Amino acid sequence: MAVRNYLFLICLLLSFNVVGSVQAAAPSQSPLVIAVDADFSTVAAEGGEAIFRGAQLAVDEINQQGGLLGHPVQLIRSDHRGNPGRGIANINKLAETDNLLAVVGGVHTPVAMAQLDAIHKHNLLYLGAWAAGTPVVENGYAPNNVFRVSIRDSEAASVLLQHARSRGLKRVALVLERTGWGRSNYDSLHKAAAELDIEIVKVTWINWQQATFEQDAGAIADTNAQAIILVANAPEAAVVTRAVHKQFSTPLPIIAHWGLAGGDFVSMVSLPVLAAMDINVIQTFSFLHQTKAQARSLFSQYKKRYGTDISADSVPAVVGLAHAYDVVNLLAAAVKRAECINTDAVRDALENLPALKGVVKTYEPAFTSTRHDALWADDYFMSRFDKMGNLIPYKR
Repeated sequence: MAVRNYLFLICLLLSFNVVGSVQAAAPSQSPLVIAVDADFSTVAAEGGEAIFRGAQLAVDEINQQGGLLGHPVQLIRSDHRGNPGRGIANINKLAETDNLLAVVGGVHTPVAMAQLDAIHKHNLLYLGAWAAGTPVVENGYAPNNVFRVSIRDSEAASVLLQHARSRGLKRVALVLERTGWGRSNYDSLHKAAAELDIEIVKVTWINWQQATFEQDAGAIADTNAQAIILVANAPEAAVVTRAVHKQFSTPLPIIAHWGLAGGDFVSMVSLPVLAAMDINVIQTFSFLHQTKAQARSLFSQYKKRYGTDISADSVPAVVGLAHAYDVVNLLAAAVKRAECINTDAVRDALENLPALKGVVKTYEPAFTSTRHDALWADDYFMSRFDKMGNLIPYKR
């Protein structure tokens, strides 16, 4: 309680002395700003757009209810194009934005990892809505300005391999993209495999923009692997899938992390190839899986704003939509609790929120001072592609 009182006094002092504070801006009612920094134009553009839409729907609701602390909230976007260097430059530029509440991050773990120094140098709040690399949150910074509503790789590994085990698949090959995200999964998958008595018979790395995988698929076939655990974004996942389709007369099951769902994987593979394959994908949200009032309301808002012909099973990159919606609402609750926009005060409030009903789940609470991830293995589920290329959750 003493900490909260101390931070409240800081907020009051800042209102008189710091440009960009809410109270100092009151005469002009200038907006408070949330930035979405994501890939809007390359391999994970669907994921970036879904994150932006989820944040926008949350901001719309907040503004309809009077904004935050008497101010409207404005959403802006910056495109890092999946490039870590551009991501760093974006953070440095966003740090100059008046009344910036937080940056909502996108799909790519390598970009998020590269941005950590700049985020903490400028004392910005970073809200992860997709990038799953464990070190994005377990980053060694104290205080830690990163909060995430998304998958955490160290938790995802057990879910992926438990799914393999449940199907009697105990010899697996790993296909991992050669990035920090791939390396994060390499560590967690080996640990989970040892705990579940699953044998990893081969590890193959795939580079961004790699065009062929036929030779690697042949090498996997020589190991008598029963399944592939795939960690890659849509373009590379499509390359792997087409090569496996050619190599195996009987489809080798692919159990995939969700990177392929952040881009246009289905069109890259084609529906006929997809229909012939056995591909399973980890997820955290689906309008077919989460059916409570909060999710129904979000789907109704989504259709009104983005197209009434959209079905519950066809919302692109739906996890990004849901995560961004929830994390912006968690931020709004923290700003109200802090009663100002000072980063230190809002960070403290995020770590001390009461229970909040989101669309992904009810957060009880979302975060603590030692836990900045809101979703854990119990919140994940597996899905499969239907004949139209939509991800359908396995029945609970």
